Amino acid sequence: MSTPNNNKNIPLRDKLGYGIGNFSTGVAIQIVGAYLVFYSTAILGLPGSLVGLAISLSIIWDALTDPLMGYLSDITISKIFGRRHLYLIIGSIGIATTNYFTWNISSSLDFRIKFLLICVYIILLKTSMTIYVTPYTALGAEMSCDYNERTSIQASKTIFFLLGLAFVSVAGMYLFFKPTDEYIKGQLNPQSYSDMGMVSSIVILLSTFFCYISTMKYIPILNKYQIQVEKKSKFSILVESFKSTLSNSAFRYVALCYMFNNVASALLSNMGLHVFTYTFFLNSQQIASIIGVQFFVCIVSQPIWSIISKKLDKKASIILGLIICIISSIIFAIIVALRDSVIGVPLYFFPYAIIIGFGTGGLFTLPLSMVADTIDLDELNSGRRSEGVYYGCLTLYYKCSQAITIFIVGLMLDLVKFDASLPVQQKTTLISLGMILAIGSMVSFILSWLSIKKYSLTKENVLSIQKQILERNTTDNLSELV
Repeated sequence: MSTPNNNKNIPLRDKLGYGIGNFSTGVAIQIVGAYLVFYSTAILGLPGSLVGLAISLSIIWDALTDPLMGYLSDITISKIFGRRHLYLIIGSIGIATTNYFTWNISSSLDFRIKFLLICVYIILLKTSMTIYVTPYTALGAEMSCDYNERTSIQASKTIFFLLGLAFVSVAGMYLFFKPTDEYIKGQLNPQSYSDMGMVSSIVILLSTFFCYISTMKYIPILNKYQIQVEKKSKFSILVESFKSTLSNSAFRYVALCYMFNNVASALLSNMGLHVFTYTFFLNSQQIASIIGVQFFVCIVSQPIWSIISKKLDKKASIILGLIICIISSIIFAIIVALRDSVIGVPLYFFPYAIIIGFGTGGLFTLPLSMVADTIDLDELNSGRRSEGVYYGCLTLYYKCSQAITIFIVGLMLDLVKFDASLPVQQKTTLISLGMILAIGSMVSFILSWLSIKKYSLTKENVLSIQKQILERNTTDNLSELV
């Protein structure tokens, strides 16, 4: 049995301190998602299908280890580091190190060696991210038991995550991929990736350090709420925790919704640079301006989505966000169809960037807040809290789908006859790239909508569940005293 966390209001400085730890997550995820396929195909000259296979296998490995890492952090007992903080240190060092080496592979190496290095580095990077991200996410879920405060904590976390994405996609384009006489399109300059790898690794270490310092005060508090495992074997607790996530229908619906949202995100991250570079002939500065608008709107929308979720509740707010995202996908499909009229002009993409930025703002924050609510339901039924396992299983859902998506992206690049050695691609190739991105995103958002429609928890349900848990634990404590 676990003791309930009675923390309600978390000071803003602590929310910001915790949230900044997600800046490193955003940097690590986006640097791989936005550039690795392009870097591996256009710079290293590897086939898209092999690159997609390598990344997909690493994501599957990453996904399978997430629930195990979550469980390991759930049962970790340390007066100094608590359940989560030691893994923040180990994971961030691993991420920073492998990230640096990934972007310093020489294009002159033998084909087989380049492919082997990509495979090894990406698996090590994904393993390090599992060690860091799963305990970090669980830490945010257990900081407060308040229904709306959970959304506020996740909003802070989301803001820094988006800033991390923007740092890589926007600042990265401006700082590292500036056009030169030799490389008019800066994203084709090999040295730019090496510089980006070094700076991003330093940033990852610094943001994790600030998160650790800001949240270490909670270690003694959260140590009181550890899972008690002395009466059962650790393996039996692990099995029971996994069964709980599978039997928790509310969690399944949220996880599926989050999974399909991330399929759309994977498509945009891994095909966006190809589409903007080749389909629309945009340079790095123009691409950065479009992505910058999207991230800016997404970030400033966070307090708005917190207000909307209080008015409409979380489920209705997610559905609203999905409708907005579906509209944005339709707009992008229209832009692709009118390609000849918009080539080289970023202004036409700003309406799309604004709409998709606002819509995804809610999709980043609300599902993570809702998972914390589903854990309350599980605690009522099982008598224990397993934040690490639940958030590990959440990433298992969406990372498996991302692995499949990226593998398909790699195949699609070959099927539509994308050839990095050609200065100009075939027109059918360019149109196909854009439509795959637009239609694929639209289908993903529709599937997400169908999933979340079945979710049934409301604020009233969650407050009732928390009240029952409190009453049961109060009775149990009195019985122990007697």
